[in-house]
Amino acid sequence: MTNITEGIKKRLSPALQAVLLEAGTLAREMGYGAYIAGGVVRDVLMGLQSIDVDIVAEGEGIRFARNLAGRLHARVKSYERFGTATLTFPDRTKVDIATARTEIYERPAALPRVTPGSIRDDMLRRDFTVNAMAVSLMPGEFGRLLDDFGGTRDIREKRIRALHERSFIDDPTRIFRAVRFETRLDFRIVRSTEQWIAEALSRKLLEELEDYRIATELRLILGEPDPAGALRRLSDLGIIDRLKGRPAREKVLEAQLKKVLRVLGQGGD
Repeated sequence: MTNITEGIKKRLSPALQAVLLEAGTLAREMGYGAYIAGGVVRDVLMGLQSIDVDIVAEGEGIRFARNLAGRLHARVKSYERFGTATLTFPDRTKVDIATARTEIYERPAALPRVTPGSIRDDMLRRDFTVNAMAVSLMPGEFGRLLDDFGGTRDIREKRIRALHERSFIDDPTRIFRAVRFETRLDFRIVRSTEQWIAEALSRKLLEELEDYRIATELRLILGEPDPAGALRRLSDLGIIDRLKGRPAREKVLEAQLKKVLRVLGQGGD
């Protein structure tokens, strides 16, 4: 597995590396912590090229993003509800910045209530161990890996593993993401995670999701290099049949489901 500091140098462009260094310097000046987190860490450890860079700030993410944009002459678009922002640089490179946060699910399948938290809190709210790692950007410890949940081990062993037994109850869209990452990375969903998926399905939580959330996940799967493989896996789990039997309340889901069925050779017209 790639050393994370070496990987950052090899897999991220010099321009992005400069952004990360400046982010660490700014965070120290503001009394914050700053980290890259999630998929970019996974990809760098696996030796994959990554263009989706997410920075997590222990502090006010939007304020941090605006200050960083000012220093680096980037445009910034903020999303107040979630404490996130996107920086767009003159070369069209984008970097997402978020406030480290906790998420509280007041009922199954509902969108979470978000409150500020620590970087560990932020990792704990993630979907799978391979996406629940962070790397410090702070001067003096740049490149320090935070891996409290065994993500590096699961990368070595090619496993998709949810962080806790309520993962798919809190957010059933993670079922689609588990299959998407399993297929894309050529990993396997571990038995305990499959059991947690089955429990969420037995509670009919897919039926609780808004159509647009399911449609978004199907669109992402259809955009993968091997959409058919992921869709067959969803079919094996019984999810495609559930979607076919679930009345579409919005045209956006109906349209995506037709595309899915065409890929699976089940018509859809």
